[in-house]
Amino acid sequence: MDTAPSTLDFALDAPAVFHAPSCSPLRVLVACEYSGAVRDAFRALGHDAMSCDLLPTDADGPHYCGDVRDLLDYPWDIMIAHPPCTHLSVSGAKHFEAKRMDGRQQSAVSFFMMLARAPIPKIAIENPVCIMSSMWRKPDQVIQPWQFGHGETKATCLWLKGLPKLQPTNIVEGREQRIFKMPPSADRWKERSKTFAGIAAAMAHQWGGFRQANADYPEPHSGD
Repeated sequence: MDTAPSTLDFALDAPAVFHAPSCSPLRVLVACEYSGAVRDAFRALGHDAMSCDLLPTDADGPHYCGDVRDLLDYPWDIMIAHPPCTHLSVSGAKHFEAKRMDGRQQSAVSFFMMLARAPIPKIAIENPVCIMSSMWRKPDQVIQPWQFGHGETKATCLWLKGLPKLQPTNIVEGREQRIFKMPPSADRWKERSKTFAGIAAAMAHQWGGFRQANADYPEPHSGD
């Protein structure tokens, strides 16, 4: 019998555990990232950024190879999380029944919400169009690579806590479905999950300078 929960109603009311001076580098945790793309974009601006994943990093830099839960109580200023979408993305809806029957989907939902409720004052969670829009709440925004200098389509949802919505930085022509059309290969899943460089740069510039610019910026969504 399928006993998966039909809704989640968790509040994002975790306390701010650390307040860095406005002129100091931010402590940034990039959860579930092995590529180093977002981590290195923040580090390029002088921030103290670390990535974390069960896999080793593909690029030299600060990286914890292990369970992100080991790091969540450290006094981070910002967390940008990319929880696994395999059991959540609507593109795999035909497999949902089997994934609910054996608990894979419930586990994925719980991991997503564990990140959402982490005791970190500023949080962004990234995922493709997925069941969290109905299981929890709709994302604060949906972005596309073509808004950030890449002539491709790949809808990316962002759930935000204490961070402003990303503003497009370079709207370009081209709406190629490159990621969707990639042929099967050993590294296809890696390429599909890597953050576009233009999006990573926008996160670093717009969110990395966020505290310095306005520490009292209103949250786009208070959580409910």
